[in-house]
Amino acid sequence: MGYRVICQTCHKELKGYALSCHSSSLLRTEFTNLLTIQPLPGLWRFIDWLPCSKPLSTKAGSVTYQSNGLAKELGLKNLYLAFTGYWPEREAWNLTGSFKDLESNPTIARAKENGVASLVVASVGNTARAFGHLANQAEFDVYLVVPESGLDMLWTPEPPTEKIHLLVIKGDYNDAIHFADQFSQTRKAMPEGGVKNVARRDGMGTVMLDGAFTMKRLPDHYFQAIGSGTGAIGSWEMAMRLKNHGWRGDLTFHLSQNAPFVPIYNAWQAGRRQIKPEDMPNAKQSIEQLHALVLSNRTPPYSIQGGVYDTLTNTHGQMYSITNKEARHAGKKFKHLEGVDLLPAAEIAVASLIQAVENEKISKSDYILLNVTGGGLKRLEKDFGFHKIEPEQYLQPE
Repeated sequence: MGYRVICQTCHKELKGYALSCHSSSLLRTEFTNLLTIQPLPGLWRFIDWLPCSKPLSTKAGSVTYQSNGLAKELGLKNLYLAFTGYWPEREAWNLTGSFKDLESNPTIARAKENGVASLVVASVGNTARAFGHLANQAEFDVYLVVPESGLDMLWTPEPPTEKIHLLVIKGDYNDAIHFADQFSQTRKAMPEGGVKNVARRDGMGTVMLDGAFTMKRLPDHYFQAIGSGTGAIGSWEMAMRLKNHGWRGDLTFHLSQNAPFVPIYNAWQAGRRQIKPEDMPNAKQSIEQLHALVLSNRTPPYSIQGGVYDTLTNTHGQMYSITNKEARHAGKKFKHLEGVDLLPAAEIAVASLIQAVENEKISKSDYILLNVTGGGLKRLEKDFGFHKIEPEQYLQPE
């Protein structure tokens, strides 16, 4: 096995499907292998830096290419797009249309290798869809806990199997997280772990690897929309590993949230490590107004050691608050200039890049990696059809 899972507080090595040691910090993977690109599809090309030893038979992964249309529109010479959706012409084969496929693949591979029989996953929708799809393919049981508002996102590109157990809670994402924790304690099912799951972060961090190898350098700027920030943390961790192996670069992370629900943005602008209640006033009503509902995490891993605050601090970070109007405008612009439709969260990220250019936060010649976290659903539905996942049970939050 070419990796170790280490606690950042006491530096203890943990075995199995470990999720935590000290509550004050995240676990982190240390890889004993040098990174060699393998002749495998998708994210499995980077299996040397994933916490599993055998790839699954999937082609999910990000595809990085240099932009022409959007770059010309914004006057940027070195804009690279890390697309993680469905776009066959660019060899993008994420069959749920989202970069959440990067989480589900190494997570289930790691779980199976450690003797875990089933996982409990709390999600607004996209993550549950990714785990449901892979449960079908890998013949692995998953319990998906999703709020009612996310039901429209619950489908698979193939008929669902009995491996998918959908539990719908009559509440919000926070209620789903709370119930999933309780459920995992009463059933023989392991909690997937969210940000605590090193496989989830390392899988999402392959976006940074693919971008760096495509550009043949680390980017000067990295853009992504965040709800929890797990993907941004994973990309920061991968960037640090590359720097430890001699890659040079002093990159800045540009992270964005969807107004009016912007707790990370508010805390960061205030210079605080802690998110306070005043950072998310009228949280329920604000969440209901979001264009990108998947960005509605009320308990993001912001203050924890190795979390979003540290990611921003160590990368000279910038935060953006993007309105629904700005996001929709950015999505239409991207579709016109690049030729593919985007998921709402990806539109938020594009809007933040536009805002950064307008406010002169980046130079025209800088190397920029824009994480386009989902798209191509219109083509995906045409090619495969969407097969609805039917709920097994409806639940009331306590």
